[in-house]
Amino acid sequence: MGNFFSRYFKGDRVIWLIVVLLSLFSLLAVYSSTGSLAYRFQGGNTAYYFIRQLSFLIAGLAIVFLTHLVHYRVYSPLSPIFLYFAIPLLIVTLFFGTSINQAARWLELPGLGVTIQTSDFAKLALIIYVARVLSLRQNDMNDFKKTFLPLVIPIVVVCVLILPANFSTAFMLAIICWIMLFIGRTSMKQLFGFSFIAIVIVGIFVFIALNTNTLNRVQTWKNRIENFAKSEGGENYQSQQSKIAIATGGLIGKGPGNSTQRNFLPHPYSDFIYAIIVEEYGIIGGFVVLFLYLILLYRAGLIVKKAKRTFPAFLAVGLTLSIVMQAMVNMAVAVNLIPVTGQTLPLVSMGGTSLLFSGVSFGILLSISRSQNKEELFDGEEEPKGDN
Repeated sequence: MGNFFSRYFKGDRVIWLIVVLLSLFSLLAVYSSTGSLAYRFQGGNTAYYFIRQLSFLIAGLAIVFLTHLVHYRVYSPLSPIFLYFAIPLLIVTLFFGTSINQAARWLELPGLGVTIQTSDFAKLALIIYVARVLSLRQNDMNDFKKTFLPLVIPIVVVCVLILPANFSTAFMLAIICWIMLFIGRTSMKQLFGFSFIAIVIVGIFVFIALNTNTLNRVQTWKNRIENFAKSEGGENYQSQQSKIAIATGGLIGKGPGNSTQRNFLPHPYSDFIYAIIVEEYGIIGGFVVLFLYLILLYRAGLIVKKAKRTFPAFLAVGLTLSIVMQAMVNMAVAVNLIPVTGQTLPLVSMGGTSLLFSGVSFGILLSISRSQNKEELFDGEEEPKGDN
């Protein structure tokens, strides 16, 4: 059995363990938190969402496995194609997407009845593209036209298209790309200058939208922040129920399937699944989930440190930040540290698109780790400078 796993499941074994443990938490927590959903839409058939989530998890694990078998170099030349495909999808979603809570985040596939969150694909495509350009331009990082513009323009386009419907995703993606540019030795003058201009433009956009009511979503952002600050109002009901779930969980929790707040907490199977985990598995279970993401961050740091090539190093940084930052935001919302954002817990929350693209990210990380000792430079890639 050991030979079987070592032969077919390569890469960082700790990351493999993290994937398996998060999947187990997902299956247990989703099954427990979808009882009211099952009675509302499936006639009380609680097995429906269990089987549904199990199917998505199997598909996600299959994606992790298949993706980790593909050499990470393959994604570099394909990244511009991914990006050119993602941008039109975002445009179509923005104007013709399915609206949920006044946000057109979802695109329904004609004839299939399946909806996808195009921002997940665009986020992955942009991170791979930024890693590619940074790796190819290490000798020209101060060149504004040759390096800075090819990096910044796609970042601006993607974030602007995501922003109207999903501010938190656009904001986190911008931060991730900024960190990648900073690590990639981009000119500080250009980077900070552009950042200042971008902040001013976004501020003007929000100010105009709030005073002219041209974008309802901006009003939603304002209400969430105000409700969070005042600790009252409709949306803060979610945070109140989440805090009750966490407080009643205690040290060891109520046990699997014994949550009571799942009947009162909106979206306990997605946005607030971490609160259900703490309620049923206690503070200990909550810390286990938290540490799994922190261990992932640490293991990814080791992968970056061992990387002898620039592309896999930048790619590992971007993908890991994408997973860990989203997880931290989800958990911060659950414990009422920040306003409600709508971010799911990667590889744990119920859903298809987010889970599948999280699987791709984990698979690429494992591909990088399994290939570190035997790869060769591909055309145009350069060795990192110094100890990078």
